[in-house]
Amino acid sequence: MTASGGPFRGKTRAQLANVQVEDALKHPNWAMGRKITIDSSTLVNKGLEVMEAKWLFDVDYDRICVVVHPQSVIHSMVEYVDGAIIAQLGTPDMKLPIQYALTYPDREPMPGKKLDFFELGQMTFEKPDMENFDGLRLAFEAARAGGSMPTVYNATNEKAVALFLERRISYLQITDLIAEAMSSHKTVINPTVEEILITEQEVYDWVNRKVK
Repeated sequence: MTASGGPFRGKTRAQLANVQVEDALKHPNWAMGRKITIDSSTLVNKGLEVMEAKWLFDVDYDRICVVVHPQSVIHSMVEYVDGAIIAQLGTPDMKLPIQYALTYPDREPMPGKKLDFFELGQMTFEKPDMENFDGLRLAFEAARAGGSMPTVYNATNEKAVALFLERRISYLQITDLIAEAMSSHKTVINPTVEEILITEQEVYDWVNRKVK
């Protein structure tokens, strides 16, 4: 799975300490909603996609690899048993996957900018920085814990991002709150839908108390 790295790729936690809402909303490649754009900057969105990939494609977490690809041209890659890797490429524009979802299994013509390899010039790849951007590391921890823990991860992030957008918490507090919520949660191994919803509300209430 590829990640752009967001607007703060290469920065340290010290450099991220004074990030403002406007800074986090300046994504270099994608035009997305405010919440998802913040998630992209913390790499939380990629953590959530890792969880989705596990369930959608029935693969173990050890077989899911996140690669930072700043150009956002390769959107995903699948490695086959013989070592061949097949990738899906395209411009960083959600119109393509949305149209394909609507027309599947057919592909229809779509106006707009097409991928130009001469203009692109090169594609680069990096390992994700899970120390300074611990949203991805915490996602793997929550995913491997399973049960109700992914709900804690997601619900804390939802509330924390909303509070950051309201300028009530700092940027680094987003993942700090996720880490603290996860460490204080006792995992329910096989939660029912009702237990998931209860866990979600408990997390919302916990975040509200912490911030107050």
